[in-house]
Amino acid sequence: MSPPASTTLIEDSHVETTFATDDSEDVPVNRKTSFNGRLNQYFHTSKNISNSSRQDALSKRKSESESNDQSSNDNDSNSKRRKKSISTTVLNLPQRITRSRSASSSPASFASPSPSPATEPSTPGRSRARRQLSSRKNTPASSPVSLLRDTIPPNLTLLLVGVNPGIMTGATGYVYAHPSNLYWKLLHWSGITAIRHPPSDTYRLPELYNIGNTNIVERPTRDASMLSKAEMDAGVPVLEEKVAKQQPEAVCLVGKSIWEAVWRVRKGRAIRKEEFRYGWQDESENMGRSEGWDGAPVFVATTTSGLAAGMSMAEKQAVWNELGKWVNSQRAAKKNNPPM
Repeated sequence: MSPPASTTLIEDSHVETTFATDDSEDVPVNRKTSFNGRLNQYFHTSKNISNSSRQDALSKRKSESESNDQSSNDNDSNSKRRKKSISTTVLNLPQRITRSRSASSSPASFASPSPSPATEPSTPGRSRARRQLSSRKNTPASSPVSLLRDTIPPNLTLLLVGVNPGIMTGATGYVYAHPSNLYWKLLHWSGITAIRHPPSDTYRLPELYNIGNTNIVERPTRDASMLSKAEMDAGVPVLEEKVAKQQPEAVCLVGKSIWEAVWRVRKGRAIRKEEFRYGWQDESENMGRSEGWDGAPVFVATTTSGLAAGMSMAEKQAVWNELGKWVNSQRAAKKNNPPM
């Protein structure tokens, strides 16, 4: 039987060393410096580390759980506060609506807002279009009163016939008084007048150039499209009577719609597209025929309204140039052959 194992403590440089005897050979073994001692020490340390890691993980999970619980509680609190705020807003909504209505009905609410400094700078074209649009909005659709008078003395070289007076023309008593109308420009560009006259020279035209003005309808409107066909047709016999009485050398209808009305009254139907043309019409279409007089030749010119965009300016001027050429030829003939 082997003797019992003995242990001896040796202190050297403050190091405690433990020895043991091997059962087989009775050789003393250092339990800390031997291979088995070091291996056991490693296992012991690994076990401690594993336990420590497990405790750290548990602590981390516990802290995360507490954090999630706290976040959930915060969300619940925020949700409750939000619901309370919505409820308060809904309850106070009728009072806000009442205050808003009372504020909007106060005189201060009608003050015009101050212009924004960041507005886009307007170009001349846009400004002109805005002025025309604003003018149309502020202009009444029609007016029962017109101050315009006919200028039809006997034996005119040319009688110009418009559709009807515009609102500004009716108010001022001057033909084609609106600034956007091209009438006075086209008279000058075509050579019918020596200068571009202002509308206030309406009643001087017979004296200066032996030309006059009248309309097929007397009622002023903002634009000719507001007239009915019945109104236009009713003005045809009145126009025929004026021409027959004063006997101008020629009649110029300023606008296609006037000739369409004359055609409807004479033919009993609308004019076909292929039957219409600008310029001089056939001699059979002379206006104001009467006993001993063959009537006045008819020239159909383009409208001078600034609202009409069916033709370009060059196309309009070409038509008016043809009329101006005839007027100047008549003047030259009278100058060379003065009446006896």
